[in-house]
Amino acid sequence: MQNEEIAWIFHELADLLELKGEEYFKIRAYRNASRILAGLDEPVKDAWKGGRLNKIPGIGKNIAAKINELLTTGNLKKYQELLEEFPPGLLAIITLPGLGPKKAGMIREKLGITSLEELAAAAREKRLRNLPGLGVRTEDEILRNIELRQSQAGRALLDLARNIAAELKGYLELLPGVARVEAGGSLRRWKETVGDIDLVVASDDPNTVIDSLAGHYRISHILEKGYDGAKFQTKWGIAVELEIVPEEVFTLALFRNTGSHAHFEKLQGLFEKKENSAAAALLGRNRGEMAEQDIYAMLDLQYIPPELREDRGEVEAALEKRLPDLVKLEAIKGDLHVHSTWSDGVADIEQLAGRAKAKGYQYMAVTDHSRSLHIARGLSLDKLHEQHEVIRELNKKQEDFRILTGIEVDILPKGELDCPDEVLKEIDVVVASVHSAFKQDRETMTARLLSAMENRNVDIIGHPTGRLLNQREGYALDLERVLEAAAGYGTILEINASPNRLDLSDVNARRAKEKGIKLAINTDAHDLKRLDEMPYGVAVGRRAWLEEEDVVNTMPAGKLLKYLRRR
Repeated sequence: MQNEEIAWIFHELADLLELKGEEYFKIRAYRNASRILAGLDEPVKDAWKGGRLNKIPGIGKNIAAKINELLTTGNLKKYQELLEEFPPGLLAIITLPGLGPKKAGMIREKLGITSLEELAAAAREKRLRNLPGLGVRTEDEILRNIELRQSQAGRALLDLARNIAAELKGYLELLPGVARVEAGGSLRRWKETVGDIDLVVASDDPNTVIDSLAGHYRISHILEKGYDGAKFQTKWGIAVELEIVPEEVFTLALFRNTGSHAHFEKLQGLFEKKENSAAAALLGRNRGEMAEQDIYAMLDLQYIPPELREDRGEVEAALEKRLPDLVKLEAIKGDLHVHSTWSDGVADIEQLAGRAKAKGYQYMAVTDHSRSLHIARGLSLDKLHEQHEVIRELNKKQEDFRILTGIEVDILPKGELDCPDEVLKEIDVVVASVHSAFKQDRETMTARLLSAMENRNVDIIGHPTGRLLNQREGYALDLERVLEAAAGYGTILEINASPNRLDLSDVNARRAKEKGIKLAINTDAHDLKRLDEMPYGVAVGRRAWLEEEDVVNTMPAGKLLKYLRRR
């Protein structure tokens, strides 16, 4: 059982206990355990086997016993009892933005609603607006969020899909007769959400491969089966499509499988214009082994990396030899948005710095929350000053690495910043973000961000549109005006690498690049494990056609600090 699975069980257990009206301290303990386990730097199973559960900060005797029960039996009795006590649709209602267990319980009590379908019907019939604590705006928001979730049904976040694919790939590679396994499709193109997992397998024994994968513990059942492939349903709810080919045509199969359909069709059109009929047959299944670079070279094209294969002008650019030299993970020299135990992180500054140094970074900015964000234990001005003194002392011990003083300052509802200018101007990196009043209208929210960008102490706008993938649309925003202002003020916009945000999106980050706006790719990590999510942000940058010079945290430390001060 993976860390994320155990963490999710504790998360739902906390929701169910809140529905039941249990004591707050019990609910808080399970929520805290969920957060800790999701960010744990080693597999929970290893800590359990090594007798180290009680050494994990925040994991007490009761939680450790529950983990032991899960890993020993595969089940948690208390959790199963609560699942049987409450209708399953209530958990889906709880996860809608702005609701939660208390409101879900109240809606159930007043209207007997226990599913998203019933809730959507009640919203359309205007039966929610008169309930305590709701109102017309909340009713509209509930309906929009349900429709968003329904439109994204069956789509998994990129990190979940990649983790499952990696696990299944490792399993298949151990099978006799399997020469190669790679993920294709939207997963290889690093799309932000994935409809299914495409795996291409080189083997001369398709039946053995299909039967073996059908027995994997992640697989629920077979959806379709053919001679050279099959489609499976995983227990996570995401489908896996298996294509099995002889080793000599593996590269061609992976190329074709990667897509996108629009990109592939455009290439087919180019092949058909070739006089050499053998070239036109290249995309058939009976050609010999060659590299993908050779396929593009036959069409006089620059090699097009998978992230760009979306028919967004990449073929035309490759014909004219003007594809960008895409930013690479190795070019990132530091992370400019990281949280520590001083606010709502679970790792201390020295631990975070150690992990950042191990990645080969030159710097890391500690950007804990400002004072108004009480839910995240935002720092008072005195605590902020104390933290920055600690950072300056830690830097005296560092070699070839610098911890930058920072803050994630709240952009308050009227556009003012949650920290005085005289404090902000002394800080190395100021990230300004919206964390409240998400329901403001388009004009108000736009003015709010513009006001923050007018402040020359603000270096970066964090997660600029506020979206949460598969959960919440971004707030109402005139993004064109925001981009124009960022270009005018020289404000850096963030690509937040957290897989549930990826904000800015690839499309919007490309719009920013076209306006000459600099971007920062940051993890917004709240634990050591999430410092490892930088590849997801870099993938957004690559899909956005970003080059190294478009991203400020590819600069060496000294150059970056000069750039920020010059701003």
